Amino acid sequence: MADEALFLLLHNEMVAGLYRAAEQGEGVSGAGAALGALESMGFRVGQGLIERFTKDTARFKDELDIMKFICKDFWTTVFRKQIDNLRTNHQGIYVLQDNKFRLLTQMSAGKQYLEHAPKYLAFTCGLIRGGLSNLGIKSIVTAEVSSMPACKFQVMIQKM
Repeated sequence: MADEALFLLLHNEMVAGLYRAAEQGEGVSGAGAALGALESMGFRVGQGLIERFTKDTARFKDELDIMKFICKDFWTTVFRKQIDNLRTNHQGIYVLQDNKFRLLTQMSAGKQYLEHAPKYLAFTCGLIRGGLSNLGIKSIVTAEVSSMPACKFQVMIQKM
């Protein structure tokens, strides 16, 4: 339980620190660069975590098995719950829905906070993309929030 609180505090401080630096013109310049920096951090963490989590598992059969692993095992280890819903069009697009996303539950459910939600999702987009990358899948991951604290992550697989 304590490690979860530390992760939430660290994540909130990373987001606030990068955006503060962007506003003051230090390090990264602009909100877009701050989002990119958060996504890059998540990418590297996702690569490391997947490497660690899959070292003793059998190889995956296909893309869908990898996505199921991300939704069940990976998500449970990182966020203490499974993804609530996984959808696919069987053409390389997957939608992962979390109805009570841990990194958004601390924020109020008011509409005024919806505009701030994307900056709290950039790290997780990188986390997913980094994990998939280490499993041999090149992807683009985007996030969308229509009502707090629920969010959807769209994973578009890029064929190599």
